[in-house]
Amino acid sequence: MSTNIVDTKNNYMNIPFMKGLLLTFMIALAAKYISQIPFLSIMGHLVIAILVGMIWRGTVGVKKEWEFGIAFSSKKLLRIGIILLGMRLNLSDIFQAGINAFLISVINVVITLLIVYWLAIKLGVEQKLGILTACGTAICGAAAIVAIAPQINAKDEEVAVGAATIAILGTIFTLLYTLIYPILGLSSAAYGIFTGGTLHEVAHVIAASERGGTASVDAAIISKLTRVALLVPVAFVLGMMIKKTKKGQDKNKSSVPVPWFIFGFLLMSGVNTLGVISNSIVELIVSTAYVLIGMAMAGLGLTVKWKTFIDLGRKPFLAGIIGSVVLSIVGYLLVVLIWT
Repeated sequence: MSTNIVDTKNNYMNIPFMKGLLLTFMIALAAKYISQIPFLSIMGHLVIAILVGMIWRGTVGVKKEWEFGIAFSSKKLLRIGIILLGMRLNLSDIFQAGINAFLISVINVVITLLIVYWLAIKLGVEQKLGILTACGTAICGAAAIVAIAPQINAKDEEVAVGAATIAILGTIFTLLYTLIYPILGLSSAAYGIFTGGTLHEVAHVIAASERGGTASVDAAIISKLTRVALLVPVAFVLGMMIKKTKKGQDKNKSSVPVPWFIFGFLLMSGVNTLGVISNSIVELIVSTAYVLIGMAMAGLGLTVKWKTFIDLGRKPFLAGIIGSVVLSIVGYLLVVLIWT
């Protein structure tokens, strides 16, 4: 037991880990410069970081020993980046969003869960993989899949296929959103509510909403974090349902995952609301947040495993893409009818 703990700690300091971390940083930096090209600037450097990561994995490849560092970027650094990004937001904006933003998020999640799961079963997808695909599409992408997997005793390959499916879907729809933004007819804040209420990963939401400016990103994060918060009740309900079907075979209570970075984000927002930190420091913190999020986006692209997806993911992908289209349409109509 103690050996495993020591090994885990050493992994954060060894050369392969640092190389994986450095790769995500270099891709994020390259994406920043690529985004300055006039035609490509429409996508923003965050979306470009995802694309460059995917292209790198599909061409150059990623050494297995680097994967720990890459995963650290795509998971840990993303959470830290989101927390630090809270410095951009004044908490009064949350109250201004009001019940309508919450209502939009809840409706989006419920409808998407039901539709994607129903489609997955109809297409012959195994039940647990169907649940993972539905949760990833409806709530918060790979984070939801990883959190839900222990609740339903999903296999590793099911988790991998679900995560790959959502990573690809989220990237496709992020690109689509950035392209159709001018024709949606939404205000900056409304576009943020739309992206936050319909896109898969937190990273995708930030990348797409950046197209609408600062107000769009702030609104998108509020909307997305509302959906992320719904992970807790959904995980709890699914866990209880699985336990009931097992008819008491497993007496152990599985823990309900808590999206802790929500509280960190709100804490940083609270600090910013109090105005106790100078604007220059706030700008430095926000800039750091974007560097970390850019690295996370690069890591996200680098973790898409094409072979696993091709072998097992065709049907979940079809269910996910249809569900994503429905989510986008419903989300857009809700924003038009309720928000604007």
